Amino acid sequence: MTNPTDPYGSDPNGGAQGQPGWGTPPPPPQGQQPGYGAPGYGQGAPGYGQGAPEYGQGAPGYGQAAPGYGQGAPGYGQGYAPAPSYAGGQPYAPPTMPLPDAVRSVLTQYAGFSGRARRSEYWWFALFSFGVSVLASAIDAMIGASVVSLIVSLGLLIPSLAVGVRRLHDTNRSGWWLLIALVPLVGAIVLIVFFCTDSERGPNQWGPSPKYQPAGY
Repeated sequence: MTNPTDPYGSDPNGGAQGQPGWGTPPPPPQGQQPGYGAPGYGQGAPGYGQGAPEYGQGAPGYGQAAPGYGQGAPGYGQGYAPAPSYAGGQPYAPPTMPLPDAVRSVLTQYAGFSGRARRSEYWWFALFSFGVSVLASAIDAMIGASVVSLIVSLGLLIPSLAVGVRRLHDTNRSGWWLLIALVPLVGAIVLIVFFCTDSERGPNQWGPSPKYQPAGY
């Protein structure tokens, strides 16, 4: 018979019965449930060979950057594309003509009444003429005669008329409009407005535009 006080039972022959086999965890004490997170009674640890992910393998996607990481927004680090230009996408000539180039252009076309003259060419030469006239007047004041002013005025008369006519051509107007200067006050105002008008885009009957044309034309 078994001993009622022996929880595992006793073998009548002196041996123990009901002891857990090798590798089997002992049952919990009576009245207690398996601890939280511990394997339930009769359940062992995960099977041999099953455990954490193998060494060198992390969570899914580990070591992979997020899409687009290291890549900036489109165009990042890149300058703006050049705006399309007139005359078939080729770059224009410089927007303004420097003072030395303007004076050289007018004096080399000393009596050239054909062709076109851009706005900066006309006004730079007008400024040059004004400066030379002031200097000539100062010299005349020192010598007590108007010789230098007279020479300068005669020397600049023809190129001033020529560049004025070419400036009118550049606005698609006839050079005869220059005669409106004979009308007191009103004629001068009208000519100033014409001379301040921008060049006409594209060629006209007096030639191609000196401003709106490809560089190196």
